[in-house]
Amino acid sequence: MLLILWHSRTGASRAMAEAAFVGAAGKARILPAIKAGPDDLLAAGGYLFACPENLGSMSGTMKDLFERCYYPLLGLIEGRPYASMIAAGSDGRGAQAQLDRIVTGWRLRRVADPLIAMLGAQTPAQIAAEKALPSQIVEQCRDLGAALGEGIEQGIF
Repeated sequence: MLLILWHSRTGASRAMAEAAFVGAAGKARILPAIKAGPDDLLAAGGYLFACPENLGSMSGTMKDLFERCYYPLLGLIEGRPYASMIAAGSDGRGAQAQLDRIVTGWRLRRVADPLIAMLGAQTPAQIAAEKALPSQIVEQCRDLGAALGEGIEQGIF
């Protein structure tokens, strides 16, 4: 089963994760990163990580998930598939690179290109505001969830 792990302060990453969960159509479990632990990751067949880029990096709460789970899972989840979704104001590559570096230690296998939603928030008010995703991004998230859920269930990944 696919495990969708997310963190969001303003709603965009949560909406991305929820859309992917809908797309997975019963082939996924969704958890906020703050509530997930090593047992949750160990029980999953693959992962979809969804978080915002904050100050050019992955959000602190998502990084906390990796810090809590990294060593307990080292050597236990090698080869499992993963993908990622990043909500960003203007770039997203910093968060993506940080996530990829971390999961390299677990020897996870990327099976889909990163999905980075550029939301254009640049002013303090825009950054702090609750976000709504464009329908095109919601559709891409659903498609990603469907592909990962089916690929894991069928043993393709």
